[in-house]
Amino acid sequence: MHAKPQTVYQIVSGNTRDLPDVKAFIDTLNSLDSTADANSLFEANDELVITRAPGRLDVMGGIADYSGSLVLELPIAEATFVALQKDDEAKLRIVSLAADKTRDVSFEMRLSDLGVHGKPIEYSAAQSFFRASAAQQWAAYVAGAFLVLRRERNIQFDGGARLLISSGVPEGKGVSSSAALEVATMSAVAAAYNIHLEPRELALLCQQVENLVVGAPCGIMDQMTSACGEANQLLALLCQPAELLGTISLPDDLAVWGLDSGVRHSVSGADYGSVRVGAFMGYRIIADLAGLKVEKTDGSLRVEDPLWRGYLANLTPSEFEGRFAPHLPLKIEGAAFVERYGGTTDSVTRIEPERSYAVRIPAAHAVYENFRVRAFAELLISASDRVRQRGNELLGELMYQSHHSYSACGLGSSGTETIVRLVREVGAVRGLLGAKTTGGGSGGTVAVLGQHDAEDAIKEVAERYAEEAGHNPYVFRGSSPGSAKFGYLRARRI
Repeated sequence: MHAKPQTVYQIVSGNTRDLPDVKAFIDTLNSLDSTADANSLFEANDELVITRAPGRLDVMGGIADYSGSLVLELPIAEATFVALQKDDEAKLRIVSLAADKTRDVSFEMRLSDLGVHGKPIEYSAAQSFFRASAAQQWAAYVAGAFLVLRRERNIQFDGGARLLISSGVPEGKGVSSSAALEVATMSAVAAAYNIHLEPRELALLCQQVENLVVGAPCGIMDQMTSACGEANQLLALLCQPAELLGTISLPDDLAVWGLDSGVRHSVSGADYGSVRVGAFMGYRIIADLAGLKVEKTDGSLRVEDPLWRGYLANLTPSEFEGRFAPHLPLKIEGAAFVERYGGTTDSVTRIEPERSYAVRIPAAHAVYENFRVRAFAELLISASDRVRQRGNELLGELMYQSHHSYSACGLGSSGTETIVRLVREVGAVRGLLGAKTTGGGSGGTVAVLGQHDAEDAIKEVAERYAEEAGHNPYVFRGSSPGSAKFGYLRARRI
């Protein structure tokens, strides 16, 4: 009896960039016969488009992105892969390979459910569709690309698609696994259907997937880093709304790590959302105090703002403290705020009337964080060897300040606080300079800045954290290119 010959995929175009996870993904494709949910996904003779998008480590800037801050983001080594094959049938068939190799997750839907082949449904209807059951909520990150392209770019799709997802970006750790999935999917759809999207535009469309289809109020930095980032470079992004300022190299003597707290982070969580609402409340009150003209059109607010162009981050700390901070409430009830001010200029959050929102501290975070990030960037760009040691100390101090501002906003957690404390205790004498909560906070990962040879100190922090918290932290090391730099591969079975 002869053994069945193994099916092998061969890359026929594109550049793997010698990334080790690309080979691992091709090996995964070639072992699909042993994977129950995926073994019949692809047609044997049709071409695959393969894309890759990394997660990100938020070095500085974090949640101030939605207030217009400068942010500095590092694309991480871990990435999400999507293999897409066009399908004559107007369906989406999606299989997500389980990270622990135990059970894959599959989802199937008609594109007519989204109106992709006719009049596209409203985003609110799409949210309701995907939230109908827990089993299909995750598919919104993938299927949402088709709806957003249909609504925003009027793309007509000839048929459907089969998609295989394999992610090396750990979920719930605050390193933007959702953006990596969105960007890898959007990149694959664009390549397969010959849709030209500039990297910045692709990222903005992916943010719409998360904001409008998934219904999570994220800022833009995650998608921009996953799409536009470069390996071993900090992406400098001014979030007004998404102005790429290039990249900044870390000096050769410095490195960045990420330590997972084991406390699950979720951008859709109440803490993140309430802090965002509070910051926008602060801007709305400041606009009133400054005598800016506020108009309400189509149910939303618009502020004529020649002073700060609609962004809290454009206020200077001295201006904020001297003119406005004393007049901002520490807290305000949602109903009272709406009655007095009519709402905020944020289109992706909703004020809950019965809820109490902190205002002054979230608004202050946006103002001061932008100042800290600008100072951090200037130190990296301009510091000479003569002032390097003092500059490194200041970089670390700025990270610690950022972390404590997160905590003041209510976005801390026992795990992240412990990691930051341990980094301080191991300290600069062992090469560790600073640490801060990343992304949306309330758990997730801590970014750590240190001397490039401080690996032993990082291991010590991880070991001590495991002893204190009972969780052995995943350590993020290294970097990789964003989806635009990677491009896409085409593969066929041979």
